[in-house]
Amino acid sequence: MAPLESRAVAPRRVGRQFAERAARVSLGPKGASMEYVPFEPGIEVNGQTVYAIVDGFRGFTLMASEYLLKAGVGVPGPDKMVKIDPEAWYPQAAWLEAFKNIGGTVGDAVLFQIGLAIPRNAKFPPWVNDVHTAVKSIDVAYHMNHRKDGKELFDPATGELREGIGHYGYTRTGDRGITAVCPNPYPCAFDRGIITAMAQRFERRAVVKHVESQPCRKRGAMSCTYEVSWS
Repeated sequence: MAPLESRAVAPRRVGRQFAERAARVSLGPKGASMEYVPFEPGIEVNGQTVYAIVDGFRGFTLMASEYLLKAGVGVPGPDKMVKIDPEAWYPQAAWLEAFKNIGGTVGDAVLFQIGLAIPRNAKFPPWVNDVHTAVKSIDVAYHMNHRKDGKELFDPATGELREGIGHYGYTRTGDRGITAVCPNPYPCAFDRGIITAMAQRFERRAVVKHVESQPCRKRGAMSCTYEVSWS
């Protein structure tokens, strides 16, 4: 079996997953956003990761609580702040609904900040030691923090990575460049935040750009493409 960190995503499985998703989803007008639409029903996200929305709002935690509670994520405490159990699991569809409401009212800047908060909250694999393994690890971490039918989508004992939520891609483009094609249901700005946070762990001047010439989930595509560069 190939080392976990070097395995590539099987394109046929991902392509089939897209086709099945497109068959289930009403696309509406041409160019309608494909953000916030789960790939499969029954997916859950762990509470530790869900808390990133609160973390990403920084000083406006009450506002973050309102978005989560409105979507049915967590329970209100005596102070009206949302209570998230880090050991519990929450419906991905509800978490995506919170993202949708945030994106529709306060915009991409906050979604980006939530993405930056993900590495502070979610579990990541232990083999990250440079910018390349950091960006490559996002896909494994993504699956570690989601589950279906009570089973996490990544098994560290066997290296098995189960489908159902899409992926965060990684392609090395020289010593100082990475391209990440990300087919998943999360918002574009949020993904840019995650990739930025992981890249800047090791390359503080790393810049992550959304490739505007490529398809985008905001315009009805199934994926977005990001370029990471540093000097």
